[in-house]
Amino acid sequence: MDDEPVENISGGDSGGSVEADFDPARSGTRAEAVVDRLGGMYWQKRYGGRDGFVCLVRTILSQNTTDVASQPAHDALMERYGGGDLAANLADAARPELAETISSAGLYNQKSKRIIDIAERVLAEYGDTAGFDRFVREEPPSEVRETLLEMNGVGPKTADCVLLFAGGRGGVFPVDTHVHRIARRLGIAPADADHEAVRDALETAVPEEKCGFGHTAMIQFGREYCTARTPACLEDPDACPMADVCEQVGVYPETGETVDPADAPEAEGAE
Repeated sequence: MDDEPVENISGGDSGGSVEADFDPARSGTRAEAVVDRLGGMYWQKRYGGRDGFVCLVRTILSQNTTDVASQPAHDALMERYGGGDLAANLADAARPELAETISSAGLYNQKSKRIIDIAERVLAEYGDTAGFDRFVREEPPSEVRETLLEMNGVGPKTADCVLLFAGGRGGVFPVDTHVHRIARRLGIAPADADHEAVRDALETAVPEEKCGFGHTAMIQFGREYCTARTPACLEDPDACPMADVCEQVGVYPETGETVDPADAPEAEGAE
C-alpha cells in the first residue's frame, strides 16, 4: 500500500451533500454498484463548506504529489500567510519565500508562481478572498468551472475538487490518476477514455449525491488494492474485494502483467 493517510484528507467533513444510501442490490448502473460497494468498504463523507480559495490553493499544492507531502506545505502556508485576507497576503508574497514555505509539496518554484498569479487575479476580479468564495458557492457550476480552468495551472481535476469540496456541488466526480485507471480497469468507463471522458461517464452513471464519495473512495481503493503496477488480484484472485464486478481490462493475473487499459487488446469499453 502507498504511504498515505488512513483517510483521504482532501475533503473534510464540514458542509454536506445529502445522505446517500449505499445498497449495491438497488444500484441502477454498474458504476453506481461499484460506488455502493466502496461505500460499504470505506466511509461516507459530506462535502462543501470549505473556503473556495483555500481549497484551490490546497489542490494546487497536491498536484503531482501525495497528501503526505502536500499537507505539511499547506499547513506551513496557512501559518505564514493565513492571518487576515489570504489572497491579499499571497499576492504580496515574495516568491522565493513562498517557494521555501511550500517546498515539501515538490515543484515549489512552479507552484509558488501559480499561487501568486491566481491570488492576484482573485483580488483583481473579486476584491478579496470572501468575494471569490461567494462566487464558488453561488454561481452556476459551469461558470465556476470555466473560470477556474482559465487560471494558470488549474486543470479539470483541480476545478472539480474546488466545486466539490468548497462549493458542495452535487454530481461532480473529479478524476485523478487513480480514478482514471480504476474506472477503465473495472470497465465502467471506456478503456480508451481520457480524463474528461471518464468524468463524463461517471457523472452520467452515478447519482449526483454519490459522486463526491465515489471520488474519494475510489482513490482510497486505488491506494490499497488497485495500484498502477501491482494490483492485488495479481498476487491472489480473491484478494480484491471488487473482483466480482471487475472486468480486469489490461490486468493479466496469469502472467503477472498490467498494461494501460487503452492498450489492452481485449478492451471493448464500458457497458
